[in-house]
Amino acid sequence: MWIGSGLDGIDGLAAGDPVSAEQMRALFGCGLHPLAELRQQQLEGPDLTLRDFQSVARLGVPFKIVDNDLIPFRVEVAKRISGLNAAIGWPADASIAAADRARVRTQVAREFFVAEHGREPLDARELAGQIAKDSRPRTQTVAGYDLTFSPVKSVSALWAVADPPVAAVIERAHQAAVKDALAFIERHALFTRTGPQGIRQVNVQGLVATAFTHRDSRAGDPDLHTHVAVANKVQTLDRRWLSIDGRVLFKANVAASETYNTALEQHLRDSLGVRFAERLGTDATKRPIREIVGVDPRLNQRWSTRRVHIDTRRRELAVQFQNDHGRSPTPVEALHLSQQATLETRDAKHEPRSLTEQRATWLSEAAAVLGSPEAVASMVRAVLTPRAETARITDSRWIADTADHILTAMEGSRSTWEVWHVRAEAQRQVRTVDVGGENAPALVDLLVDEVLDRRCIALAAPGDNIEEPDALRRVDGSSVYTVAGADLYTSQRILDAEQRLVATAGRRDRTAVEESAVDLALLEMAANGTALDAGQAALVRQMCSPGHGFSWRSPRPVLGKRPPCAPSPWPGPKTAARCSAWPRRLPRPPSSPGKPESVPTHSPNSPGHLIMASCKNGRPRSDRRHWSSSTKRAWPTRSPSTSQSSSPSVAVRVSDWSVMINNSPPSAPAACSVTFSRATAPSA
Repeated sequence: MWIGSGLDGIDGLAAGDPVSAEQMRALFGCGLHPLAELRQQQLEGPDLTLRDFQSVARLGVPFKIVDNDLIPFRVEVAKRISGLNAAIGWPADASIAAADRARVRTQVAREFFVAEHGREPLDARELAGQIAKDSRPRTQTVAGYDLTFSPVKSVSALWAVADPPVAAVIERAHQAAVKDALAFIERHALFTRTGPQGIRQVNVQGLVATAFTHRDSRAGDPDLHTHVAVANKVQTLDRRWLSIDGRVLFKANVAASETYNTALEQHLRDSLGVRFAERLGTDATKRPIREIVGVDPRLNQRWSTRRVHIDTRRRELAVQFQNDHGRSPTPVEALHLSQQATLETRDAKHEPRSLTEQRATWLSEAAAVLGSPEAVASMVRAVLTPRAETARITDSRWIADTADHILTAMEGSRSTWEVWHVRAEAQRQVRTVDVGGENAPALVDLLVDEVLDRRCIALAAPGDNIEEPDALRRVDGSSVYTVAGADLYTSQRILDAEQRLVATAGRRDRTAVEESAVDLALLEMAANGTALDAGQAALVRQMCSPGHGFSWRSPRPVLGKRPPCAPSPWPGPKTAARCSAWPRRLPRPPSSPGKPESVPTHSPNSPGHLIMASCKNGRPRSDRRHWSSSTKRAWPTRSPSTSQSSSPSVAVRVSDWSVMINNSPPSAPAACSVTFSRATAPSA
């Protein structure tokens, strides 16, 4: 059905009207009025011209059709594929196997890299980067944006096995939550751009979208979810049809998702009285997922096996691709691998089923899991009649404590943040209290203001003391020459930590490790099967040479992306969030009896980790521990044998790129050291 307040500007359509294929083709396929064909047929008059037919079909400027946007890399790949097809007698444009296509792309990318740089690519990262750069289209027409709203599995499970009246209430709550999320987008994240090069960001009437509600997954499991296709057409307040400013829409994506989750919980709590709580056994490294209390976890597991199978097969295909082609898959190839994993793990396609048939199947599956139909009915009754619990009071103290918690969450995951990050976290906190669906948005706004205005430091540039007239201001009073929600914030604790790092960076009293000792350590690692690539070896040498008191590394990488990280341009609180280099992890060493001992570690989701690299008196400090962000283990430092070398050296267990933090207070001189040795060796 059609949805969105922007439909008020489209004659002949209203929210809730069914969507036809012709309407979708006109709006999303051509950028025309959804009723373009009907409006052209209704034109009458003896002197109709082509311009008349075009004007009634227009909805602003039609989508551009880009001709002759030829990319040399794609052209060469197409020629090679045509040659392969011709060699076996197939048509030139026939599709080939994914493995053959990947092999051709790898070969062409290697040739393009050599032609551009005059050398072979050093590793898979450089080869993958060449493919990404050369295959990127110069221009791209965006027809729309896809938003998917899906509740947690327990909601779909309860909807599948509850009586039809209860299931209808759940579905209405889901639809209401979708509307709440879209209203949030229209109010906070929907803009367009006007003026030369789109310099002005202005308000719009609302979005024009189509909503498709699906009942099951491809495997036939209950999966209540709604796809919202948002057309890239919005109407300004002065009635001009332009395109969406996608910058803000993308940034607000997570906040819109959390708005849906909060609204759904509130609607279900108000209408059915159900309670939500964090799922037991949630991975500690991930945000907790809140499920309906009383829904048997076995049902959630029974109806979630499809995703587990797909993810397992996708990882296998990614590793196989890396081994076959010596590089990681590009985003497009990764999408093909995901599609391949979906197809290979897909169950036999079932015939279309009515809702009645689906519910009968789901009830039968639930009875098989829980033991009997009576057990299913008993579970539903328990869910709908939860035990009473003491309501949390949302007074001024709760507001202050929650705002402190939100700020701590921001500091623990990033060095700078925007309003979207704070709003998403505020939504997660509001879900834990019963404030009623109509009061939740106001409480979220209050928390956001409390955090940003009273606990954060704005990093905005100094004002120019120019007051724009009302015509150059948006509805909320902000200037049209600013980007909504783009202001950066940080906290005093972040700034204080940065100053400590800057002070450490200014120290140049680090004792160097002799180059011969570094060479021996690297050779020993290679002899034991853990060779570093050129970038990693350069990082080790830099850390063992005299100079600044620390070096920078970023968190664990995605597959294949592992360039050495260059020194960061310090200071600036957003520096930590801007390092794009990803060193490769090294293998974890075999553990010995009594080791390793578990210690708390820095969050692997933080913007980055520091590797302190300095010596004191030529010996490692005895109070230092080596922290590994990936294995969450620590090995106590062993002092090197003085008989092997008299040069300043340090020992570290060969694990991955480890994080080393001394136990001295921030005011004390930082003194840590880094080299590499065998995991089983008693000394460096």
